[in-house]
Order: sequence, then C-alpha cells, then structure tokens
Amino acid sequence: MSLLPETSRRIDEIAARAQSDGRVPSIALAVVRDRAVLHFAGAGERPRPDPKTQYRLGSITKTITAALVMQLRDEGFLALDDRLQRHLPGTPVGDVTLRQLLGHVSGLQREPDGPWWERVAGGTVDELLAGLTHDKLHGPAARRFRYSNLGYGLLGAVLERITGLGWAELAGKRVLDPLGMKRTTYAPVEPYARGYVVGSGLHEEPRPDTGAMAPAGQLWSTVTDMAKWAAVLTDPAPAVLSRETVDEMCSPVAISDLETWTEGHGLGPQLFRAGERVYAGHGGSMPGYVSHLAVHRRSRLGVIVFANAYGLDGTSIKRVSLTALTAVLDGEPAPVEPWRPPAEPTGEAAEIQGRWWWMGREYTVTPDDGALLMTGPNHRTRFVPKGPDRWRGVSGYNEGEVLRIERSADGTVARLDIATFLFSRDSRHLA
Repeated sequence: MSLLPETSRRIDEIAARAQSDGRVPSIALAVVRDRAVLHFAGAGERPRPDPKTQYRLGSITKTITAALVMQLRDEGFLALDDRLQRHLPGTPVGDVTLRQLLGHVSGLQREPDGPWWERVAGGTVDELLAGLTHDKLHGPAARRFRYSNLGYGLLGAVLERITGLGWAELAGKRVLDPLGMKRTTYAPVEPYARGYVVGSGLHEEPRPDTGAMAPAGQLWSTVTDMAKWAAVLTDPAPAVLSRETVDEMCSPVAISDLETWTEGHGLGPQLFRAGERVYAGHGGSMPGYVSHLAVHRRSRLGVIVFANAYGLDGTSIKRVSLTALTAVLDGEPAPVEPWRPPAEPTGEAAEIQGRWWWMGREYTVTPDDGALLMTGPNHRTRFVPKGPDRWRGVSGYNEGEVLRIERSADGTVARLDIATFLFSRDSRHLA
C-alpha cells in the first residue's frame, strides 16, 4: 500500500510547515501501517533526516514499560491491583496499585526529588527508592489524573525486583528483540540527531543515562523501528502481547482533559480524540527532543513524528502528529477486505445460526471462524465458545456476558439466554 499522491503532498507540507514555523533543526514524520513506513517526510538540515536516523523517544518509552508490566501480569507474576508494597516492601508510598501507576491516577507527584532527572546522570533503583517519602503522594489515588514520571520509575523497579533483570535488558529480551527493533537502543547509536534548545542560536543538550528513571523516557529509535511498535497497538504480535491485552491497555482509565474530553489515558497508552475518531499512542519529550506516536487502531494506520528541539514555536508535536494522521484518514480510501466464503459451520454454531427474535426485534447469528457474530438493531457482539452450550461475548454490546443455549427435552435448541434476555425463533416472542 502507498499513499495517494495528494495525500503524500499534504503530509510533506505538514512536515515542512512544522519545521519552518516551529523553528526546529529537523523533523522526521512517517505514515505507517502493518509494520511498514508508507510515506516518509523529512524537513530540515541539522541533520537531514531519513527513516534510519535515531531521535530520542522520551515518554513513548512508557508504552514499552507498560507492555512489560502487562506481559508479567499475563504470565501470573503480578496482578494489576497489587499494591506497590507487595513488590517493593517498606516503601512509604506502598498503598498505590500497579494499575494506578500505569494510568497516572496514583496521586504521586510528577518527578522524583533532586536535580532534574532528564538532564543529569541517573541513580540506581535503590537510590530512587531511598528518596521516597510519604509526601510524594500529593492527592488521593484513583480520583483524578496526575501525570507521574516517578510512577514509571517505580514500575521499572517492580519489573527489576520480579525478574532479577535490569529494565534495559528486560525491554530488549521481551519487546525489542522479538519485534526486530534493532535500531531502538538504550543509548544513541549513529546516525542520530543531536538535540537542541533553540533561542538566538542552537544550544546542544546533554544525553545522559537516566538510570532508574529510564523506564519513563530513556530510549532512542527511528521511524522504521517505531512502525513495528505502532503495529503492536493496532494488530498485536502474539509473541509480545495478545489482542485482548492491548485492547485492555487502550481502554480509558482516566480523562486527563476534563474540560473538553479530548485526551485520556489507558494502561500505558495515551488516548486522543480528533473529531469523531479516537487515536492511541503517546507523546514524549527530553531536553532537545520531542516525539509523538498516534495510531488509528481500526484502520491500522499510524503516524510517528520526531523533532530535535525542546518544543515547536506556535504549535506542538502532538498537534502535528494528529493533524497528519487525520489528513491520511480523510484522504485515503478505506481498504477493502476481500470476501471469502465462510467455512461450513458445525456443532453448536450450525445449530444456532440464523434468525432470532427478542421483544419483536430480529437478530441474526452468523458463524465466523470459530466464533459467532450476533447482529441486530444497534447491536453487534462477537462470542467465542467457553464450554458445552456456553459462549462468552468478547467484543460489542454483550462483551463479557455469557450466551447460554437452552435445549428442549429432545436436545434441540429452544432458546438463547444472554444475561437473562431470552431469544426465540418465534418472532412473536416477547419475554
């Protein structure tokens, strides 16, 4: 797949305008889908960007930290509602949960104490934990959103205590290596963009090892590598995360913009509303760098933007990213999936396919690759088998509910019971 010429021109214009009006040395912008870069737009000359130029990810790193937490949850090493003290005994902020830390609703302050961690060499996990005091909690947990870099440093400490591995080694073994992200590294590897503060001239910023705070913003990457990570959010790689887990991560935990409801946070990813669409991803900044990743999960399209300055004049890297992704979605025709004849249903699926009625309204059950789709007025649910005469809703209106097959004395299907709502083959049925 490639973009239409007019869409490509629009993306080139967005990148060029952002670099020029934003007064940044360079911008790298990529439209991605299915692990590949569909279109790359580079602007600026310091350096002249290409798809293999590294930039610093900043807080996009947090999505990888969140993925590591969810992997260990799925493997039974932890529960999201574990209190921090279970894994970090003796910590004075031990009553907050891992779920609250992931979603930034723990009440923790934004930064650890001491010098600004983004511009100095970081300490060890033990040093980070030694600096914790009760007054790091600046509000009641789970009541409102409060972004916390410190919280992700603590999640990194939990990962280290559970696995016995440092965060960088864990990220490499469990995420970067399985996805083939060879140009995503802990420290910069040439070619990489130097980062600047732009004033009357360019002031090059330091690139420290942030130590125990690395899980909050350390990594470096390229748009080519980040296309692979974007694909995990849209079409998960089972070796890294299941689709159900990514769906859970991309479900809102908190609305971070209570005035307009345009931004929220899941279990790691940020959520952005642009018109009638919701995008998942994350922004990032470190001294000398800003970054943004946004994906439209249903279409599997995404945008990655990097700039090597600490902010853009007159706009933001988030606005550039969301504008570009919206332009692609508005300009490109939706892909048409080829029709394939379904496999002939067997067993219970064959017995209950067809038309059903509830309260005079018609519903249709259709077998679909081992699952069942029930559609009706403003209603669509996908069910998967959970045992004899039992199916569980995994998406749609009845997600989480159980469909039970009720049978007559002769064993034939009589009714469907979904959360006490009874469906009948008889259109006059009103129960």
